[in-house]
Amino acid sequence: MKITLSVIKADIGSIGGHIKPSKKLLETVRNYVADIGSSLLKDFYVSSTGDDIAILMSHTKGKGNPEIHKLAWDAFLKGTDVAKKQGLYGAGQDLLKSSFSGNVKGMGPAVCEMEFEERPNEPFLFFAADKTEPGAYNLPLYLAFADPMNTPGLLLSPDLSNGVNFHIMDVNYTKGDRVISLSTPQDIYKIAALLRDNERFVVESVTTKKGEIAAVVSTTRLHNIAGKYTGKDDPVMLVRVQKQFPATGEVLAAFSRAHFVGGGMRGSHNVPLTPVKNNSPTSYFDGPPLVSSTAFCVQKGKFTEAIDGFDHPFWDYIRLKASRKAFEMREQGFSGPAMLPYSELEYGGIVEILKGLDKRFKIRKK
Repeated sequence: MKITLSVIKADIGSIGGHIKPSKKLLETVRNYVADIGSSLLKDFYVSSTGDDIAILMSHTKGKGNPEIHKLAWDAFLKGTDVAKKQGLYGAGQDLLKSSFSGNVKGMGPAVCEMEFEERPNEPFLFFAADKTEPGAYNLPLYLAFADPMNTPGLLLSPDLSNGVNFHIMDVNYTKGDRVISLSTPQDIYKIAALLRDNERFVVESVTTKKGEIAAVVSTTRLHNIAGKYTGKDDPVMLVRVQKQFPATGEVLAAFSRAHFVGGGMRGSHNVPLTPVKNNSPTSYFDGPPLVSSTAFCVQKGKFTEAIDGFDHPFWDYIRLKASRKAFEMREQGFSGPAMLPYSELEYGGIVEILKGLDKRFKIRKK
C-alpha cells in the first residue's frame, strides 16, 4: 500500500514566554484534526516540543496535497484563536501569511513529507526540534547514513553498503529550490564540504541507490519568508529505519554528540542540540535547542502507539553532557564562536548598532 506521511509544525502560542503550549491549545489542535480530518486521514498524532505543536499525519493523497495542508493550517488558526484568548506569548507567530494558498510551504510552518510503498514491517522515526535551524540535522544524517564509525550497518549490511544519495538544498537562495544530489561513498568529502555550513546548506532528503525515500527534512527558513526575525525555524524530520535503512539505534546514536547548532536565546547563539523526552518544555537560555524522537510502526496507514526514542537512562547522561557544553560556551558571553556570525544574527538591534557605528569610522591619514 502506498502511504504518505506528512508532518506540519508551528509555534502558535506558549505559556511564560518561549516555554510550552497550554493544554487547552494542544487539545484544540488535536480535536480539530480528529473532527475535520476523519475523512482525509488514515491516522494522526499531535505532540509538542518546546513551544511548538507538530501534527503527524498518514494518508493516501500524496505530498503537497491542498486538503491535507489546509487541515493543518486551519487547525493552527483554530489554536491561535485559543492562544489569543488565553493571552499566550507569540500567538500565531509562525503563521506568516494571512490566507491559505494551497500549500503551507512558504507560509511559516515547518513541513516535511514522504511517500512510499509500505513494507510488511514499516518502522520510522519522527524528529521535532525547537530553537534551532534545519541544518541541525546535517551532522546526524551524515553520521547515520555515511559514517561506519557511527553506523556499522554500512559495513555489515549489503543493502546499506551500496551507499545512498544526499539531496542538499541551498536555503539562502530564495528565487526557487536550488539543490544538488551527491552520492556515497564516492562523494563523501564533497558532502562533508557542504554540510559543515549548517546555515546555508541543508539536507532536504536522503534516498537509496534504488530511489527509495529514506529521510526527509523541513527546509523552511522563517527570516527568508518574513524578511525579519519571527522565531527560529524549528525543523522536523522523518527517517525510515531497519532492513535497507540504518537501524533505529544507529540513527538515534547520531544524536549522542550533542553537537553545536545555531539557535538558543534570540536565535543568535551556538548551543548544543539536546535530545529530550517527548513534550519537553524549553528552559535554560530559551532552550537549549531541543530535539525529540518518536518511534512508530505504520501498517495500512495506521500508527502503533508512540514510543519515546530519548526516554531511556542513557540519554540522561547525554543531557548532562549537553548541559556542560552549553554552560562552557555561555561563559564566553558575546565573544567569538559563542554567537552566530553577523550574517546570521536574527535580531535587528545589533545590525542597527553596527550601521550607526559604521558612520563614525574614519580613515586615518598616514
